Amino acid sequence: MSGDTITLLRSRGPRLAKLVRADGQIVGYDDCRTYHGTERAIAGIEGLFTALTWLSGQPSFCVVRGALVSPTRKTPMRRLLYADPESGEQPTLRETPHHWLATDWDSIEASAKFDVADLVACATTAIALLPKMFHGVACIVQATGSHGIAPGIRVRLWHWLDRPVDGAELKRWLGNVSGIDASVFRPAQVIYTAAPVFEGGRDHLPKRLQLLPGAPCVVTPPPAALAPPDRRPTAITPLSAGNRRARYAFSALRNALARVNAAGTGARHPTILNEARSLARFVKAGLLDEADVKGALADAARNVGKPDGEADKIFAWAMAHASTVEIPAGASNG
Repeated sequence: MSGDTITLLRSRGPRLAKLVRADGQIVGYDDCRTYHGTERAIAGIEGLFTALTWLSGQPSFCVVRGALVSPTRKTPMRRLLYADPESGEQPTLRETPHHWLATDWDSIEASAKFDVADLVACATTAIALLPKMFHGVACIVQATGSHGIAPGIRVRLWHWLDRPVDGAELKRWLGNVSGIDASVFRPAQVIYTAAPVFEGGRDHLPKRLQLLPGAPCVVTPPPAALAPPDRRPTAITPLSAGNRRARYAFSALRNALARVNAAGTGARHPTILNEARSLARFVKAGLLDEADVKGALADAARNVGKPDGEADKIFAWAMAHASTVEIPAGASNG
């Protein structure tokens, strides 16, 4: 069985488990800004089950899909996939493919007679919603902190894949499956693994983690089947009526989009960030329409595999931190 690693983050005090009070009230997770990170070697679904069993009793630990940029780092770290443009802090996590897969099921409807304590039945219900290659395969079912308290089935399923798969592939493969929360496919997204902390009471579930037997791993679609679509030239939306478009600004927009489309894997984010800041100055000068630039930049970001909505966040930041490079006088808006 192929080996893998799982990245563990430990808080420096904040609780990374839900708190269930004696009256049944659920208190969410504490806010946590910095962590200590370690990577643990695992092999196969059994190795993953061993790790999750230990983590279940550790309310100061959680998991992320990303690998540590500096595995030997001793100082606290934020969960940064990219450099923070304001503080200058450098990335601490990087995208990496994994054999292990976690799928979150926020709330699957269940009848009033359904026994939420029956984790096998809960898992079977969720697995039926997955593609056929998951059927009959061993998996780990984990009750989330609100399972059995909030309505419906709220579980996390863990599977072992026959080849390592990264987050972008997972989103293209499983992102549209009804009921799945695709946010856990992101490298820096926290995956909570600890059982709730019960204050003045006992756990209402007899167990929160169970390994279901089956084939050792999921047969994953080949890389070509999960590859991003071919890049297409980004169409530049015409400016809204009433705005004058300087030739210089239009050329800057066209060239910026070309650079984003040509950016390699490691350069995508900084390229979009830099080009967004540059374009923001033209928007502020009244030479380009904000909505048009935002839409064109989002198309270009989507072409290079960035998640929907990420370019919008970048552009919003860029508008507040626009480049101060002077626009040539001949390109001003009169």
